[in-house]
Amino acid sequence: MAQPQTSPTTWAIIACCCLFLGLAAGYVIFGGQRGPEPVVSPAAPAAAPAANTPQAGLFDEQQAQVLRTVMAKDPKNAQAPTQLGNMLYDAGRYADAIPVYQQAFALDPRNVGLSTDLGTALWYSGRPDEALAQFEKSLAINPDHAQTLFNQGVVRKDGKQDPTGAIRSWERLLAANPTYPDRQKVEQLIEQARQQVGTTPIAPARSTK
Repeated sequence: MAQPQTSPTTWAIIACCCLFLGLAAGYVIFGGQRGPEPVVSPAAPAAAPAANTPQAGLFDEQQAQVLRTVMAKDPKNAQAPTQLGNMLYDAGRYADAIPVYQQAFALDPRNVGLSTDLGTALWYSGRPDEALAQFEKSLAINPDHAQTLFNQGVVRKDGKQDPTGAIRSWERLLAANPTYPDRQKVEQLIEQARQQVGTTPIAPARSTK
């Protein structure tokens, strides 16, 4: 996917902000965007948003201000709000990350990883229906996106008490991604969900690749 072009004016703003804030020690403004197919990433929800959310990290307000300055001066730049959203997410500030991610996604609507991170922030903010709606947008971009399907299953099972729907998501994940690195974990989750609904145990899936 082609990345949004950064104007010379924007680069000048970034350079000035970095000098002013003393951030020349190696911080790269647009270098932190998550990859599109993370195996383990903050996009994976825990079992329940209240008790098992990822450990909150430190938040660098100086770095965040650099990004806010870029966003104000170059409102069409999708990378600055994406990275600010990632910073807020990693600090455990999920509700604050949501509007920033939404701004980024409006500018970069084909970014499946960004869409899934937005959906997961919604889940951790106690908004499962909106999370599932966002995951559907992710799957409209890439129907086989493993992280989205994994997360969709978690929210269906733990957010909507729908183990049958969760099984569908996780079986779809394994069918589309037969070499998924956490396959055994997903199979265990399917087995647990099947026990909840009283259906037959999972059968090993045949690899198609």
